[in-house]
Amino acid sequence: MNRLVRWARAEWGLLYVTVREPLRKRGLPAVPMTVAGVSLTAFLQYVQNQPWGYQLVQNLGAVRAQDPLWLALLRTPLSLFVPALDLPVWGALVQILLVFGIAELCLGWWRTLAIAYVATLAGTLYARLGTTLGPHAPFGLPWTDAQVVDTGPSAAVVGLAVYVSWRYGAYVTAGAVTLAMVVEVLMKENLAGKEHLAALMAVGLLCLLAALRHRRPGRPRRTLRHRWSGRRAGRGSGLPPIQS
Repeated sequence: MNRLVRWARAEWGLLYVTVREPLRKRGLPAVPMTVAGVSLTAFLQYVQNQPWGYQLVQNLGAVRAQDPLWLALLRTPLSLFVPALDLPVWGALVQILLVFGIAELCLGWWRTLAIAYVATLAGTLYARLGTTLGPHAPFGLPWTDAQVVDTGPSAAVVGLAVYVSWRYGAYVTAGAVTLAMVVEVLMKENLAGKEHLAALMAVGLLCLLAALRHRRPGRPRRTLRHRWSGRRAGRGSGLPPIQS
């Protein structure tokens, strides 16, 4: 048990401290962008289930690979908050509340939105490329996938989970999320699963660029894990001491 506790502290300790303090002091007002995202998703779910609102939401936020590129790019930001019709809306709301909330506390609202958009856009552009290549090409997709409505926060959630885990030293968690997405594609080869892999590749590139930037000559080579290692030895971490 002590070994498991030590591993959990090493894996999630810094992330826990970073998230706990602002939530303890301010509560939900500490994550205004996340609250707005949850509210917008719930509102769009209500609207698209009304006879007068379905086509309106489709026109504003539904992306298909067969759409003109300019139209797909215009709709992509809102499509992130449009729940998929074939999935329960509570799943999208929980994903946004938890993953976007943690990311906003760790990265700030604009970085969270930027990474979420990059991940979603990577999936959207992959769908266009895959259907162009065709089902017989490596990484290709059947032409019928060009007609699939591509909405929801799942690609953004996957990308944010991996980026935040990597940024805060939770490397096992980042690897587990990545492995789960690979298994998803192997077990059920569909458009959503392959878009998740495309999102992971885009976020992996962001992680690589960030790592290279922090390793430039002249920059102090301190990592978040090093800072956490120093904090957990004292009382400043806010976590109970390890019993040996």
